[in-house]
Amino acid sequence: MKLKNIFALIGVAAALWTSCSDEPDSEYYYSFTGEMMSEYLQNREQFSLFSTAVQRAGLDKQLSAYGHYTCFAPDNEAVTTWLQGKGLTSLDELSDAQCDTLARTHLIRVIYAISDMKDGVLATQNMNGRPVEVTHDRDEDGNSVVILNRSVQILFATQNDSVENGLVHPINGVLENSTNSLTKMMADNPTISIYNEAFAATGIGDYIASKGYLDDTYESTGEFYDYITGSNIHEAATPPDNRLYGFTTFVVTDSVLKERYNVTSLEDLYKLACKLYDPIYPEDVDKEEHDFDHLSSPENPLYRFIAYHTLDRNVQGWNFLTVRDDFGVITTMMNPNDWYETLLPHTMVKCEHLTFTDWLGEGETLGEKGARYVNRRVDNYYPGSTGVRGAKVEDTSSDPTYDHMALGGLYFYVDRVLAFDADTRDKVMNCRIRMDFSTIFPEVMTNDMRMNGDRTKDDDNSTTSYDHTFKYGRNYYFPDGYLENVTVGGNGYFIYRRPRQGYWSLHGDEFICQGNYDVTFRIPPVPYDGEWQIRLGYAAMDIRGIAQIYFGSDEDDLEPQGIPLDMTRNLSHASILGSKFTIDGKSYTSFTDDQKSEDRKTLKNLGYYRGANGGYRTGGSDQQHFSDIAQTLRIVLCTAKMKHDTDYFLRVRAVSSKQGNNNEVMLDYLELVPKSVYGVGDGDLQEDDL
Repeated sequence: MKLKNIFALIGVAAALWTSCSDEPDSEYYYSFTGEMMSEYLQNREQFSLFSTAVQRAGLDKQLSAYGHYTCFAPDNEAVTTWLQGKGLTSLDELSDAQCDTLARTHLIRVIYAISDMKDGVLATQNMNGRPVEVTHDRDEDGNSVVILNRSVQILFATQNDSVENGLVHPINGVLENSTNSLTKMMADNPTISIYNEAFAATGIGDYIASKGYLDDTYESTGEFYDYITGSNIHEAATPPDNRLYGFTTFVVTDSVLKERYNVTSLEDLYKLACKLYDPIYPEDVDKEEHDFDHLSSPENPLYRFIAYHTLDRNVQGWNFLTVRDDFGVITTMMNPNDWYETLLPHTMVKCEHLTFTDWLGEGETLGEKGARYVNRRVDNYYPGSTGVRGAKVEDTSSDPTYDHMALGGLYFYVDRVLAFDADTRDKVMNCRIRMDFSTIFPEVMTNDMRMNGDRTKDDDNSTTSYDHTFKYGRNYYFPDGYLENVTVGGNGYFIYRRPRQGYWSLHGDEFICQGNYDVTFRIPPVPYDGEWQIRLGYAAMDIRGIAQIYFGSDEDDLEPQGIPLDMTRNLSHASILGSKFTIDGKSYTSFTDDQKSEDRKTLKNLGYYRGANGGYRTGGSDQQHFSDIAQTLRIVLCTAKMKHDTDYFLRVRAVSSKQGNNNEVMLDYLELVPKSVYGVGDGDLQEDDL
């Protein structure tokens, strides 16, 4: 999409939100007793210009009624200075559309107190559908203050100003989001000139630019789907408002290339790419496409080098490279990590948040606690000096000079080049690859759905009410064709449920198939040829049904895998562990090492595993290991010889209708496990239970 369509997109998003959220049932209105947000702005002269922009945008009525809003309110001095910077003298010189952009950039549909604002980006985008970047600093009086978008300060004395329908934070400037494409934004940064030259020479920069930002062919119906799930919970979901495209790139500055790799030119970078990729793709070394005159060929080493640095999704922010707030991961046992496909076909990168002190490496030389890394591996299998440090990712807000958040993507500085080389393939990725389903489909992250909303609050899920206001976050269903490489067939729905604490799902969120579902999707690639086990993590519940699973490389002719999967049976069912789920009243985490070992052998022989021991559910103050919950488990869907350069698919088809249209199957997380991990003998080191 070209930039001329940006305002059209904003209008579409606004209209769809109006249809979904602006006219709720009367039961959702507040009983108003004080100032509303619109009144707050109107009643204070210092905000009169911003209040006028809100009114011209037609948002004053919305801000005078129900809702949960955060407003970053620029005073008249800030707005006047901003106008002067654009060569304007009055707000009257702005169009209504420009006032709409100005107003929506400062408004969020979720309440954020100062204490909620952690470094990175806020979990909910502004009403323009753009991220709000957060850092912290000290003001002239020594107070700790929040900085937004690297330049605008929330005023300490007036922060957290409460109104009936939200919080107002007065700020000392006007917030803006860049309308530059990712390619243009990177090209404007001279500190990454060699990478920019490589993005241009390989054609990947042009590909990103040509892809645009918005799928103009997608039209949302906005229709609600009301359904019953879990423990008789009534919920509603809608299709996504828009279908956005996005990319994320990892780049190394010119100075780091020179200091670490002695690379000072495009040709030097090409030679480095040859060194890294010729051993991985030896069959291409003698091809014409391999040389420096064919950099745009997919078989060229430099093309592969740049493609591997590029993700086919907008991850939104530095703190979203792994699951938001580390939720669902016991960080004193393991590090949160996520896996993402790259533009280099059949490859992935591993993103990790280093939280576990025991895995810092020998002498803490292989990582900095709290930092985020790409393709790092230090764990119980690769301890001490045997691990792989990977590349450290810099927070975008740490760059005081250049913006990193473009329209449709962002770029990160990394302190080392990334490569799908022998170490990455054979060490980093020779492991149990666990992927939350919300990360498998790029559109879920690009369109800001993953982990959306306030997980500490549940919807009104009484037996008669469906929450159509989505005041605490949204559930989505995906029409066929919305998710790439996914076919939604049958008379059913494919739904993403937003996270809620207390749920039996790894990060509180999950995918479910409902009704007479028949869903087929391509799974992420394995890094090397060999035998692999494919496992599904899910929560067994009485309301769930029975599904037949199919697997194979021919999407139109997949093979059924074993008997249908009955999701009503948990680990304490007589057909699995029965009474042996506990021992003398003790749960798994209280077993002796010998008891744990025997438990794992028993389950392995049955084709099951307990839920991830390093994952948890919480009611707020507690943490219950997944391994201690009978309902959370993993099942082996199939074991197969798989090739690294081949696409594979899973199909999930309903074979039971006992629950009527609410018959469902849950997809929480997927595991790809090589034989080197699952195939150890009884006398060898067992696969860990994390």
